[in-house]
Amino acid sequence: MLNFSRGKIIMVILVCLLGLAYAAPNMFSEKTKEWAAANIPVWLPHQGINLGLDLQGGSHLLLQVDLSAVMKDKLDTVLTTARSDLAKQKIRPLKSIVELQDDKAEFTFSSVDDADNARKLIAKLDPTMTVSKVGEVVTAQYEESAVNDIKVKTLEQSIEIVRRRIDETGTREPVIQRQGEDRIVVQLPGLDDPTRIKEILGRTAKLSFHLVDLNNSPLALRLPSVDAGGAEVPLVRRPVLTGDMLVDANPTMDPQSGSAIVSFKLNNIGARLFCNTTRENVSKPFAIVLDNEVISAPRINEAICGGGAVISGNFNIQSANDLALLLRAGALPAPLKVMEERTVGPSLGSDSVEAGKTAVMFAMLFVAIYMIWNYRLVFGSLANIALVINLVLIIAVLSMLQATLTLPGIAGIVLTIGMAVDANVLIFERLKEELRAGKTPIVAIDSAYKNAMSSIIDANMTSIIAAVFLFMLGAGPVRGFAVTLIIGTFTSLFSALYVSRLLMVTWLRAKRPAQLVL
Repeated sequence: MLNFSRGKIIMVILVCLLGLAYAAPNMFSEKTKEWAAANIPVWLPHQGINLGLDLQGGSHLLLQVDLSAVMKDKLDTVLTTARSDLAKQKIRPLKSIVELQDDKAEFTFSSVDDADNARKLIAKLDPTMTVSKVGEVVTAQYEESAVNDIKVKTLEQSIEIVRRRIDETGTREPVIQRQGEDRIVVQLPGLDDPTRIKEILGRTAKLSFHLVDLNNSPLALRLPSVDAGGAEVPLVRRPVLTGDMLVDANPTMDPQSGSAIVSFKLNNIGARLFCNTTRENVSKPFAIVLDNEVISAPRINEAICGGGAVISGNFNIQSANDLALLLRAGALPAPLKVMEERTVGPSLGSDSVEAGKTAVMFAMLFVAIYMIWNYRLVFGSLANIALVINLVLIIAVLSMLQATLTLPGIAGIVLTIGMAVDANVLIFERLKEELRAGKTPIVAIDSAYKNAMSSIIDANMTSIIAAVFLFMLGAGPVRGFAVTLIIGTFTSLFSALYVSRLLMVTWLRAKRPAQLVL
């Protein structure tokens, strides 16, 4: 156990040097880090640990996804499509209703035959729906597995859109996580006022383009107009274009009026549809709808076939920029509601950082004093050097992973400091037993390492298993604690089995003591 090959020695030294290199940026000021990021090669270490909300200060938002709205939209789509298809077969329901509680759409017909024919037709609309008939009433209901699948996908899509929108604002290092079945946690370190973020996240940003229903038919979609003082505009229900056909959107200025507008580009399908629609409807109004409001209804003067156009309205520079941001990020599949909001001031965060540093320093100091007091100067010092290297490696790994450090994470580091000397304690206690048995120093140390190895590995593996389950089942601060505990356990194993052994071997070869005192 005390024979170290040249390769192992090089490996241990290289790991320690890399640890120092990756941990060093955490000692730099923010200006120095920014300069390093801009001027030194990317492959060189220049990034430090990200501080979490409780350490840096910032805003915490808890958002709830309105999953019922998604189901209502899907059922409304079924109703609209079903009415159209039934009308082609000259079958008209007496009434149709949507019941959100049971995720079903219900149709009542004038005869059993109409209901039977309608059931067969509606069953073809969506294979994930169960369509049943009782007398003249036909019910289309989503299967439970389909409902669960829709809700899971909606939440995942909502998280992705929230992430895109926040990234577009330039907010650094946000934390966006799922919580429960319908909630999203958003943490914005360094952001004191989340007002604009809330406004951006609060908008669904569902964009669609409709022809205006000039006949003002009963089936027209009536939506309020932003430009016309809230007056309703009758629209053809089926949109010509939808927001998912946009590939880019940017704020700009109208060269004629000098007002803010939003220019956009369409994908190939959207460009072709837009070209055909504008060519076939010259001199007719064309409405642009955002979140169920008509923001503009210009008249088509000529065919627009370049794949790009503009959205005009009562925009200022900020609102045009926000709309462009929302369109680039994409529409939310469901509305979001702010359920909870907290703000941590930067002064409170800096106090937490100082408290964390103090806790780590005192933990290191008292552990170091205990090791020297209990195992004398030589062995205590060797263990303490390994302890310092272990702390450096923890910081280095966190920096490499660009992990976010929180107060529970600091607690995990402090706990790891205490655990890091466990291996040395086991080895030194075993060494005492070997020396009492009358063995020579080299034989006693070799036996101590061999016999303590299984206990060291078992003790650390149980810690890792517990930390893994904390990470898998926990959320937020609990996961932060688990991450630092897992990293610290692995680095403490390395420092005990390799670093402290290398130090011990080096000391033995240099001093060749005739006896050991512990």
